[in-house]
Formats: sequence, structure tokens, C-alpha cells
Amino acid sequence: MTLELLDAPRVAPLPVDDEDHRPPDTLSRVVTTLIVGIPLVALVVAVVRVWGTGVHLRDVVLAVVLYLLTGHGVTIGFHRLLAHKAFGARRSLKIGLATLGSMAYEGGPIGWVANHRRHHVFADTAKDPHSPHGRGRGVGGVLRGLWHAHVGWLFSYRGACSRRHAADLHADRDIVIVNALFPVWCVVSLGIPFGLGWLIGGSFGAALGALFWAGLVRISVLHHVTWSVNSLCHTFGRRPFTTKERSSNIAALAVISMGESWHNGHHAFPRSARHGLLRGQLDSSALIIRSLECLGWARDVHRPTPEAIERSLAGATGGANGPGVTYRPEGQG
Repeated sequence: MTLELLDAPRVAPLPVDDEDHRPPDTLSRVVTTLIVGIPLVALVVAVVRVWGTGVHLRDVVLAVVLYLLTGHGVTIGFHRLLAHKAFGARRSLKIGLATLGSMAYEGGPIGWVANHRRHHVFADTAKDPHSPHGRGRGVGGVLRGLWHAHVGWLFSYRGACSRRHAADLHADRDIVIVNALFPVWCVVSLGIPFGLGWLIGGSFGAALGALFWAGLVRISVLHHVTWSVNSLCHTFGRRPFTTKERSSNIAALAVISMGESWHNGHHAFPRSARHGLLRGQLDSSALIIRSLECLGWARDVHRPTPEAIERSLAGATGGANGPGVTYRPEGQG
């Protein structure tokens, strides 16, 4: 697939009194550095190690399984369920997905959702937490924008006001508890591969190997795949749907992002449980939601009608908030 560089929109200066854009304090920056930096160092070491000696199959299997579990916790739980209410879920499923998402080391569900909702409200404007645009012109501006949208915003942005952008989650006692236990889920996220590595491999060395590959490396890879949706999918790619920002689809990321890289489709229909809206667009998160729906664990699943999709493809809806966009649970109408 040929990637297309998207035209950068003009971005107005940021209002100085916007409380959501106050810089984080020193402690927050230190914690962010540790959460981002340690897994990244592990990833770099892993690349060097694989180049020379390889990796045990046990560690690869554990890493893939945990990647899919925690990754879908983010894509299905944090994103489609909590942020966009794309479907309803049984209480046990809601709690389980929020817990798995927390194990991805991307923050607790309330802060994650608040930042993401603010992104949609102010997408690709100065108030967007992680837009790659408005960082200058030319190649330098593009690179600065990519850096900011990918990881730089984590160090320069205090975070959206969750009382404003995620008030419904503050009223959900289950999510409040899961959110408060975020440090515990981080320990569990690393403890599981360590314990399974010891149990399966039968030695402390095997436990450390699993901790390294299925813990730190897995976390770092998922981090950068998630952040690629913020950076790459607002800078390169194809835009079949008419939207007001610069969201795009990048097919090459579809599998490892679990369907999130169909980002233009998501911005065209934010409440849709399925992001890969066109033929051939693989979306594992949507497939799992469909399976959960069949089991009766998910309900009121929102998907755009074929007519709404066609109108947006033709540019008739004007994007995510345009007229004529309706939703109905699959199998109705």
C-alpha cells in the first residue's frame, strides 16, 4: 500500500488559560519516563539479543498471548466500550476488559478515556492532546509533529480533566476501583509472565526470560503500536471517508493494532464498534465484539448502516457529526 502524506491543517495558537494543557509536574514526568523508557530499553536489547542468539519459543508464545489480551483490553475495553459506548457489556466483562487494558501500562481507564475523548472533540487543533500538526512546515515540522503525537505529548501534557471529559466513569464504582488499582495491575502484568516462565521453564532463568520478553518487550511493542495510531494515522495513509480532521487508514498496521489503524473509519463513525468498515479491512476487535454479542455478553452494539457508510464515502455526511449518520445493532433493519 502506498502511504500518502496528508496535508497539515493550520492550527491556531493554544489558549494560555486552558487548564488541560498545563505541563505535568516533575514526579509525573519521572514516572512517565520509567513507564516509557524501561520497556523501550528492553525492546532495544531484545533486538540486539535476537540478532545474535534468538529467543525461546515459550517466551514468544507468552508474549503474543499477553499482547493480544492486554491489547484488546485497550482497543475493546478502554476505547470502544468505555470511551465511545460502542456497545454495552455485562458487568463482569466490563471489569475484565478494564483490568486487561490497565495491564497494558497505558494508564488507568479514566485518564485514558478522558484524553481520548478530548482528542475527538478537538481533533487536529491546538487543543488536541496529541495532534501531529501545527509543529511547523517542511520535513522538520512533520518530524516534530510525529514525535509529539507519538510520545512527546506524554511529557508536555498534564492530561485532560477527567471530571469534564469522563464524568460518567467517575460515577461508575467498578471503573473507579479498577482505576485506583492501576499500580496493582502493572505488577500483575509483569508477575504473570514471570510466574508462568518459572512454572513452565522450571528455573529462575526461565522466569527472567519470560519477564523480559513477555513482560517488558511486550509492553513496549504495544505502546508504540498504540501511539502509532496517534502519529502515523494522522500523518500518512488513505482517507476514504469525509472527516473534519486528518485521520487516515494504514492497512499495514491493522493486524498488530487489532483494527485500530482503520482510524479514518473510526473518526467518520466514532461510536461504531467496527472500525474496519470496508470490504477486506481486518478488525480483530470487532470480530471479538461480535462473538461476545452472540454469547449474550455484549449488547446494543453500534454499527453504521450501509447507507450511512455510502453517504460518508461520497462526502455527503460532512464527517463524524454530519447529518444522516445513524446506527443500529447488527441484524436489525
